[in-house]
Amino acid sequence: MIDRDHKLPLTQQSEILELSRSSLYYKAVPVNARDLQLMKLIDKIHLKYPFYGSRSIRDELRDQGYKIGRGHVSTLMKKMGIEAIYQKPRLSKPHPGHKIYPYLLRGMDITRANQVWAADITYLPMAKGFCYLVVIMDWASRKVLTWRLSNTLDVTFCTEALEEALRRFGSPEIFNTDQGSQFTSEAFTGILNTHGIRISMDGRGRWLDNVFVERLWRSVKYEDVYLKAYDSIPAVREGFTTYFKFYNGRRRHQSLDRKTPDNVYWGILPQKQVAV
Repeated sequence: MIDRDHKLPLTQQSEILELSRSSLYYKAVPVNARDLQLMKLIDKIHLKYPFYGSRSIRDELRDQGYKIGRGHVSTLMKKMGIEAIYQKPRLSKPHPGHKIYPYLLRGMDITRANQVWAADITYLPMAKGFCYLVVIMDWASRKVLTWRLSNTLDVTFCTEALEEALRRFGSPEIFNTDQGSQFTSEAFTGILNTHGIRISMDGRGRWLDNVFVERLWRSVKYEDVYLKAYDSIPAVREGFTTYFKFYNGRRRHQSLDRKTPDNVYWGILPQKQVAV
């Protein structure tokens, strides 16, 4: 879809197509067919048993007839950007040179739209490869504000999703993430600081926050990705455009008293922001 000979600059082409700019220059190293199959299975096992580490996932795979060692499972999990969810000092490995911010949500009653936003990244299997999805979500309403896809874990697709959310929905009071290197980077936190947004990062004992976002990943994958077996990132993008409209506008949540995220978001948005 990108035309490198076109007079329109590549950066503008990527913006029009909603592609991460970093993906224009990235040359992926092919992953063999067996590893792709194993990664799909690991993804399903992780969704079903998010507390499983590499040893338990290895055992599950062996039960399914795959001869694989724990080290190989661990390598594939790192490539996928996933790890077991349980109470431990840190849920994501931060970059050693990045500043870590304190967790601000302990004991907070989150009842307003744009009070707290959150972001997270997940691995998406495709028919002949994989990519990554980042979402920006309003915490109180569960509304997915923006999302982006990328074939790398570069920070660019995260900052692009953040910038779009700020343009379309204004600024939250607090932005919460894990301590992953994309979210602790100066490129990401710099945007938040420029807009006067307080930064919160999951710390010790905050594993329940990750369980909360895992519900979104489970919905996205079981209700869309696994059913459709997308064969390319453009196909995923087209499918998700439809899915997230359904998720926000039609899919009712038991935890939201059988309302949709859109219903809740616009209903609890402070009046001064509705007017804007």
